[in-house]
Amino acid sequence: MEIVENSPSLLVCEDSTRVPLDGPHMDASPYVVFEQWFGDAQNASIPEVNAMSLATAGAEGRVTCRTVLLKAWDEQGFIFFTNYESEKAVQLAENPQAALLFPWLRLGRQIEITGKAEKITPAESARYFLRRPFKSRVGAWVSEQSRTITSRALLEAKFEQMLRKFRNGSVPLPDSWGGFRIRPSTFEFWQGAPHRLHDRIFYKRTYQGAWRQLRLQP
Repeated sequence: MEIVENSPSLLVCEDSTRVPLDGPHMDASPYVVFEQWFGDAQNASIPEVNAMSLATAGAEGRVTCRTVLLKAWDEQGFIFFTNYESEKAVQLAENPQAALLFPWLRLGRQIEITGKAEKITPAESARYFLRRPFKSRVGAWVSEQSRTITSRALLEAKFEQMLRKFRNGSVPLPDSWGGFRIRPSTFEFWQGAPHRLHDRIFYKRTYQGAWRQLRLQP
């Protein structure tokens, strides 16, 4: 099927009133810029503003991608949670390099972050896990994520079994569940512009730990 470009897309963003990105006037810290853009996305009422694409590849080089939810961030990195026996977790154990993408199309913006993944501590995972709704905590005990199953009925039966097991409301953290932190080595702030002359401001961490800012051609 041929895709015909007969109207401007959100990603292209042909809005001539948009203020171009000016690298020298952007903060020297990409974390500060990320917080500003995240706030803009929240103010625009973008659904699931913390949804991000996570790309990983195992030792054999096969790349996979899925959407996960950002749950916390600071200058140490960006945290999401998963089953440690899932495909993404197995790939990160073999190859800790990963990429994140925040596609805020309504704003004509996206942010790509690349870096190294590491497991957070069990204490950090437990603090978040205990704040989850009861049935979400139970669900973490039900699914052997990424494993095959013959029917949904089996999954639902196990869920009911676990609801009975934890009916007192106390659900411990499973050994197979926890968080990953992506420690960034690069950030790219992309903003659509007319005539596809998009703005791309790239931050790269130097060996000294500082951030170097560059402008990339669209």
